[in-house]
Amino acid sequence: MHFKICTIGELLVEFLAKEQNQRFDQAGEFIGPFVSGAPAIFADQVAKLGFPVVFFSCVGKDIFGKMCIHRLKSDGVIIDGITPHNKANTGSAFVTYKGSNERDFIFNIPNSACGLLSFNHINENLLRDCTHLHVMGSSLYSFRVIDAMRKALDIIKSKGGTISFDPNLRKEMFDIPEMEQSFDYIMEYTDIFLPSESEVSYFINNNENEQQTMFKLLKKGIKHIVVKGGAKGAKYYGLDEQGHLQTLHVDGYKVNSIDPTGAGDCFGATFVSLMLAGYSVEQALQYANASGALAVSKKGPMEGTSTLAELKHFLFHTSIE
Repeated sequence: MHFKICTIGELLVEFLAKEQNQRFDQAGEFIGPFVSGAPAIFADQVAKLGFPVVFFSCVGKDIFGKMCIHRLKSDGVIIDGITPHNKANTGSAFVTYKGSNERDFIFNIPNSACGLLSFNHINENLLRDCTHLHVMGSSLYSFRVIDAMRKALDIIKSKGGTISFDPNLRKEMFDIPEMEQSFDYIMEYTDIFLPSESEVSYFINNNENEQQTMFKLLKKGIKHIVVKGGAKGAKYYGLDEQGHLQTLHVDGYKVNSIDPTGAGDCFGATFVSLMLAGYSVEQALQYANASGALAVSKKGPMEGTSTLAELKHFLFHTSIE
């Protein structure tokens, strides 16, 4: 089945604290730079699977920007939508780990090159043959980027294309008022919704349980909902032909978790790509769980992206927990 994915948002370099529980306000060692940014990791994983993907972002005209572009290009991402910006440096993030999955970030995004991504950076010619747009909630960090996202969304939807949405909520971004309004807008157009377990509560209304909320969202027009649970696996919600709620749980894989950053992005990229390629929901979830497991087993946000052959090998040799 022919499809082409596009995604938009932050592209940056990330520095990782060397020690667990390392504090930002005390001298300590960091390793990096690693290429990062949730939509960039998503795009990289789609490309590694062998599917066409266009990524829109901005980088500075600096060595970090060159490094980001080179990495994505060498992994097969279509980089024509990445604009080197004259007025700002490439974005950055510092990360420290509290436990196996809890992290604190200091982001330099709003004042960086990718923070200046705007409507005019979205080249309509590059979107001409795109059939699917993936939206990351973490990318809705300014009214400029939200405008850019709306432009792409309108173009792709007007041609009968589909939209996937990963809320990817960051506590560091909750004070951005535009973000919440844009969530409501994007949810109206979403076909595939990919919240993590911890994000579901953000979308649940008073006195509802998870199933009731999911049923309501499906009735509004979302076609597939996947709740990402990491090593525990993933829950799927959809409607059958009679309009009844269908649920499915696919177990995850227990691996030695070295770095959780990027695992949800790899999971989402794998699920969306394989669904668009015609895989069954169950198969797509199996591969997506494997993709997330491989992602956490490498240090660095984008270092755990995998090819279809690597996922097949992992699935063949690994038992479910």
